[in-house]
Amino acid sequence: MLAGVVGLCFWLLGGGLAPALAQTTNPRRPGSVPTQPARNLNYDRNSPQSPPPPGERNVGQPSLPGVSRKPAPSLTPDSTGLAVDTSRRVRDSLNVVILKRRSQVETTVKYGAKDSIQFDITTKIAKLYNKANVDYGKMNMKAALITVNYGTNTVQAIGRRDTVKHRMVDQPLFKDEAGTYSAGNISYNFKTKKGKIAEVVTQQGEGYIHAEVVKKLPDNDFYGLHGRYTTCNLEHPHFYIEAGKMKVIPGQKVVTGPFHMVIADVPLPIGLPFGYFPTPHAGRGSGFIIPTFGQGQQRGYSLTNGGYYWAPNDYIGLRVTGDFYAGNADRIGGYGLATELTYRKRYKYQGSFRFTYANQPTAPLLTTTSAVNSDYLYSNSVNTFWISWNHSPTPLPGGGVFSASVQAGSSSYNRVNTLNPRQLLSATFSSTISYSKQSRRLPINYAVQLSQSQNVQTGAMDFTLPNFNLGLARQYPYLLFTKQSRGAWYEQFALSYNLVAQNRISNLVPARSLAADVPLLGGSTTAYTIPVSFANVGRLLHNAQNGMQHQFQITLPGFALVGRHIQVQPSVNYGETWYSQRLQYSYLERVRAVKVDTISPAFERAYSYSANVSASTNFYGTVVFKGDHYVKAIRHKVAPSISYAYSPDLAKNSQYDAFLGGAPTFGSLQSAYNNRILDPRQFTRYQGVYQSQASTQLSQVAFTLQNQIEMKVRNNRDTTGTDPYKKVSLADGIDLAIAYNFGSGRRDARGRPVDSLKLSNLSLGYRVQVAKKLNVVVSSAFSFYQRDSTGRLINRYLFEGNDKFRLARLLNANLSLGYQFNPAARPKSKANIPRAVAPSNDPVLGSPLQQQIYADYIDFDIPWEATIQYTASYTTSGAPIRPTLYGYVPLLSGNSVSVNGSVKLTPNLRLSTQLNYDLVKQEFALPTINFTRDLHCWQISGLWIPVGPYRGYNFTIAAKSSLLQDLKLNRNKTILNR
Repeated sequence: MLAGVVGLCFWLLGGGLAPALAQTTNPRRPGSVPTQPARNLNYDRNSPQSPPPPGERNVGQPSLPGVSRKPAPSLTPDSTGLAVDTSRRVRDSLNVVILKRRSQVETTVKYGAKDSIQFDITTKIAKLYNKANVDYGKMNMKAALITVNYGTNTVQAIGRRDTVKHRMVDQPLFKDEAGTYSAGNISYNFKTKKGKIAEVVTQQGEGYIHAEVVKKLPDNDFYGLHGRYTTCNLEHPHFYIEAGKMKVIPGQKVVTGPFHMVIADVPLPIGLPFGYFPTPHAGRGSGFIIPTFGQGQQRGYSLTNGGYYWAPNDYIGLRVTGDFYAGNADRIGGYGLATELTYRKRYKYQGSFRFTYANQPTAPLLTTTSAVNSDYLYSNSVNTFWISWNHSPTPLPGGGVFSASVQAGSSSYNRVNTLNPRQLLSATFSSTISYSKQSRRLPINYAVQLSQSQNVQTGAMDFTLPNFNLGLARQYPYLLFTKQSRGAWYEQFALSYNLVAQNRISNLVPARSLAADVPLLGGSTTAYTIPVSFANVGRLLHNAQNGMQHQFQITLPGFALVGRHIQVQPSVNYGETWYSQRLQYSYLERVRAVKVDTISPAFERAYSYSANVSASTNFYGTVVFKGDHYVKAIRHKVAPSISYAYSPDLAKNSQYDAFLGGAPTFGSLQSAYNNRILDPRQFTRYQGVYQSQASTQLSQVAFTLQNQIEMKVRNNRDTTGTDPYKKVSLADGIDLAIAYNFGSGRRDARGRPVDSLKLSNLSLGYRVQVAKKLNVVVSSAFSFYQRDSTGRLINRYLFEGNDKFRLARLLNANLSLGYQFNPAARPKSKANIPRAVAPSNDPVLGSPLQQQIYADYIDFDIPWEATIQYTASYTTSGAPIRPTLYGYVPLLSGNSVSVNGSVKLTPNLRLSTQLNYDLVKQEFALPTINFTRDLHCWQISGLWIPVGPYRGYNFTIAAKSSLLQDLKLNRNKTILNR
């Protein structure tokens, strides 16, 4: 079977069907619906399945390279020929008798012809020659010759033969409220609204109906003899369903008798006793989804992606599908359920909601050597699920904004239930549901947010239910009393306020331990997770933490120094944190240990205040080269900034005392462990989501330096002299940051310093974009202190006590190189199509794109595109490494190359690939190769994962039309159905 499928694939890809696709001798039918583009046939139940609505762009992260970001094509045909049914058939449900007029002709008949009109008064017959046209109410008829008989209330139309080109031209075209019919001969009674049409072609929805003879009824139903139904818009279709008899109800359905399929004029020997084809009004309708048959080595025979699609209106579409695996031996292979809800209201919002559930084995069903592969993956749980929700609103002035981005589910679900690389290789997922609003009349804004984050590797989950934020925009008190500003210095006084309240629930219970290894009574010495279930709601709520922060900022008047070149800005901050519970420590001298009690409910208040002042400036340096040189000038911009921050040590106040009995109790503990360095701040009484505002004394000076270097060079592409030079960036940013704390630091009860590392790490970064193609990002961090044998930093600089001078030690470094081919360097090139590429990890370059809502279309207008990304990271180990003990240690902790690209091999064949290679482990991480062959009204799609535990393939031949989406041949063997 596999050999036959592969042979068919190569026959189709190699041009076996190419002669049938030549449209030069088989033109598109005039006025028909444009050919639908090829879709990305993704049978991953976690990926979007519904295409975007006509005229809508598919935003979000592309599923693979080479997809289209153009508006979805319309299903509305041209106005010059065939027209889609634009009105539903309406029957008289009350059966009301309508009084007839005296005249047989109920309205004015308008007619015309290009050649001549012949009228016989005796017989009441009019003949119109050459491009004749007759309008009667909602009926319109065009033909080479039209004969109107007013005596019998009939009209006949025929075409004529072109003796030069030897083909029929000006064939009859009949149009009424039910649709448009192209035929060889038409006879119509405009009184009874009955007609007989020979060699007819009409469009119903996305389909076309060909018939030798059609009998049209007054209610717009018609019966056809020797009919053909197809979704191909060519005059000679590539395929069609042939039936002896059929009935068509416009805008609803097509019903046929026994039929068989014909592909490329070759009738297939397989047929069915009857056929039912829905033709929904306006292109949308409900219907069943035929499942795909498959067979797996472990899970047995299967029926997947079968279900029902429900479209109740133009705003909502619901897709419900299921999977079933027969299994092997005496066990079933499992089952699954997938739901996808897409909704959209123009100028309001759009979104999609997907819920998937899977029941799969956690171990091989067959244990024979030939049936088991050691690298096959299995789920850790029998029942798993995943939820995806993306809601994107359209912001309106003064209105609230509700948005949602949800990715959550079972920790082991993505292990065996998806082929999406981003979802499969990600270790953490986060979800956010938020509502925010800015008052139109008051300077107040607020936001309510529900969030969740989880680590699928460790099983840890955090829920923020809720996070409330209330903000008061910066207010200038002087302007509240006067409407006119005089520019005085005191007018710069400003005040702002921000309230943040949060309640966080986590299933991770941390280990209970104290500083300096002081013995602790009760609690667990190791961290553990609470299973998230309704049965453990009480334990999860008991592990919850909450708090509320008030933040006040007072902006003082700024001033300038050195001729207004240095801008100085002072500010004062005051904050309070409120807690609903506290910790109380008790020292038990008998067991020489500490006991911790949680007091809840309680109201605890911690406050802090600080002062800041910052000074910044910009200065430039320019070097100009005289003469006719390629480099005209080089400019260097330097932006230094220095700031000073001060906050006192408030932990000495009595309200921060956490020991029962106060300072004497802590003194007893200190006496018992005289050889330990104990700091009272390490025994905080505040229990909540926010750390205590009472920190160590801070008297810190911070310095940052930003550099930008640009070069002006000759523009070789300028031929008019209007733009002789262009700018080239040598460095978009060379950034440096360092700080020094003059404060006393943390000290124990005896006044001994606990930590005195006053000099912070030095961070150094470099970024540049070369020729709009190459993105270079480098970041690093350096330390100035020595380490002991355990890797702990000690208060001794690197240059102290060493024979060899050494100023700093590299802690970590990261390098990211990204090169995008097919750039915007050639504006007139066909390859220059704007693409939405995923940004690098550098925050300056932007944030990742949002989730997808609709399925992707393949874009064959792009000749080729490619993106290569190289990332390398170096991290110093926590303790000095001895190669004799640890063996070979790689220099780089991370070293990988990723290549994403697509190429149009032929006008209708596109190949795309996504390759990720880990140079440290020397292995590929989920390499995928996709191809799509556009066969006009059909398409071929394939997926191949050559190596790794997810290796497999998926091959599909399917019709493009959504009406015949179940007309397909699929062969697959992936992790989804093994």
